[in-house]
Amino acid sequence: MNRTEIIAAINEELSKLQRVRDLLNRSNGYKALAAKAGVKTGGKSVTAPVRKKRVLSAEARNRIAQAQKRRWAKQRRETAAAAKK
Repeated sequence: MNRTEIIAAINEELSKLQRVRDLLNRSNGYKALAAKAGVKTGGKSVTAPVRKKRVLSAEARNRIAQAQKRRWAKQRRETAAAAKK
């Protein structure tokens, strides 16, 4: 490739990138990407939306705790049985 072909290829690539940038700026795409990255847009800081914290009932927490205790007991039984062999 000679110099003019290289420059033409660079210009073509630059025009593609500018079109993509324009599309992102027109749609909410840029602001959504900026929000994830915490980038300032237009002088204002854009932050990602805050998700609601999930809340478990006391009954659900108790079921999870009991299930974990059963898994630990099973593991203790298996390791004790393996040690006896």
